Amino acid sequence: MTSPVKSLLRIISFVLVVGGIGGLLHEWFGWVRLFGFLHHLVADGYEVYSYIVMIVLGVAVGAAGNAVDRARP
Repeated sequence: MTSPVKSLLRIISFVLVVGGIGGLLHEWFGWVRLFGFLHHLVADGYEVYSYIVMIVLGVAVGAAGNAVDRARP
């Protein structure tokens, strides 16, 4: 059984990674935003960098979720 913390970290990781990829696709190709609420976190003029940071942060949160599961006895 997975812990509630791991489940929450998985959801946050998914939203950050998919939102970051969707934001990059929107900036580069003009496609529709997947998670439109994430563009409120992005600073004007630094959109591409912000979406890359979201992707990296999402991967880090996902790794932390896996570490939480391994740390439990």
